[in-house]
Amino acid sequence: MFNFRIVVNVIGALLLMLGAFMLALAPFGWIMNSTEGIFSLFLSGLLTIVPGFLFFWFTTKADKSIRKKEGFAIVALGWIFVSLFSSMPYHFSGVFDHPVDAFFETVSGLTTTGATVLEDIESVPQLLLLWRSLTQWIGGMGIIVLTVAILPLLGVGGAELFVAEAPGPTSNKIHPRIRETAKRLWYIYVGLTAILVLALSFVGMTVFDAINHGLTTMATGGFSTKTASIAYYEQPLVHYIITLFMFVAGVNYTVIYFGVKLRWKRVLKSDEFKTYVIGVIALVLSLTLYLYFNEQYDLERSFRTASFQIVSIITTTGYVTEDYTSWSPLISLLFFCLLFSGACAGSTSGGIKVIRHLVLFKNSLLEFKRLLHAKALIRIKIDGNVVQPRVMTHILVFLLLYLGTFVIGSLVMSTVLYDFDEPMLSAMGSVATSLGNVGPSIADLGPVDNFAAIPLAGKGFLSFLMLLGRLEIFTVLILLTPYFYRTN
Repeated sequence: MFNFRIVVNVIGALLLMLGAFMLALAPFGWIMNSTEGIFSLFLSGLLTIVPGFLFFWFTTKADKSIRKKEGFAIVALGWIFVSLFSSMPYHFSGVFDHPVDAFFETVSGLTTTGATVLEDIESVPQLLLLWRSLTQWIGGMGIIVLTVAILPLLGVGGAELFVAEAPGPTSNKIHPRIRETAKRLWYIYVGLTAILVLALSFVGMTVFDAINHGLTTMATGGFSTKTASIAYYEQPLVHYIITLFMFVAGVNYTVIYFGVKLRWKRVLKSDEFKTYVIGVIALVLSLTLYLYFNEQYDLERSFRTASFQIVSIITTTGYVTEDYTSWSPLISLLFFCLLFSGACAGSTSGGIKVIRHLVLFKNSLLEFKRLLHAKALIRIKIDGNVVQPRVMTHILVFLLLYLGTFVIGSLVMSTVLYDFDEPMLSAMGSVATSLGNVGPSIADLGPVDNFAAIPLAGKGFLSFLMLLGRLEIFTVLILLTPYFYRTN
């Protein structure tokens, strides 16, 4: 029998924690001399804590056992509830004229997508900009906590910890106990964020801007305090520092942990990490050469621009320093393809992830060998471990669902965006960037544009796609299947 009470209990705990964040942030308005958003945050915090307390209090005696069904419901419904309540500060402050706009901006933040409907970011009260950045920081770590903490509660053992995300080095566990694992990941996440904030402060950013960009960079979210994004900052050091930390944020946090512990053999054992590094280097060098010879940039600017934009898109951060759609149709096509990439599994990035592309490539290559040696048992290996058939099936089904969702979503959005200059390209770009949690798109929704002109129905649909992509598709779609509601 489905344990509905434990689902309500956990969602109540989530709302209590969310409300505490709002109330704790409100006093910072006086510190920053930005009192405009204090009331909206304080009121939102109270209105979040009250239902959270009621949910939690009336289900305190609920059976604490969480099966797979309850786990999936908690994750999917929890994100929806948190998104709805997190949008209240925008609504009460009057930043947006319509609740759908506020919800879109909130979902974009929590899923670390970074697509925005704000046309003049500098006009928004600083306290609300800080809340906007904080939603991305919370959402960025959320995906890792789901990977290392929620999945074991669903019955996934330590050896299969990465199965729902991607096949990986199952022996690379940070700690046998999930609580200790989550604690170590939080230490790394907070530590890297603090280092980045200090670094940005030293190279010319104000403390406020440094904090906001530190939060959204480590979350690979891409929200900026400036309408022009990182292009606003002309100091090359700002670009290089953010590029470096975006790249690090796209690495599997297990690999980062082993790097911090100086266990380099474990780092170099990761096939995904090596593929990620090689892929980024190859793309950066290729784009550098293109910009140097075709756009008449000097060598330093070519390298800096190429590094920043490639890493930003691959890690699904979404910051911009240049309008890459203005370079050439071929480059626009390249960046469109990168919307389907993603960085490493177990990182804060979205997208399909490098590991899935690597497994698909290896399996496709070995299929030729299987055709020549029909009786041979030829298995795929990742990090020296054989990829089990169940994992291979999971990846293939995920890719099929991902591409199917992209096609159907593009058809839906093409009807919504019928009056755009390039409706089909804009529709495909909006769906790809939302599903991949990237941010910038192509055509009428390129890196120097925003999503404000999209009709409300389109914003609602893209919000659903952002949640779908952030929760790895299965977690949401399983609630729509008849199997979920059958008793067993």
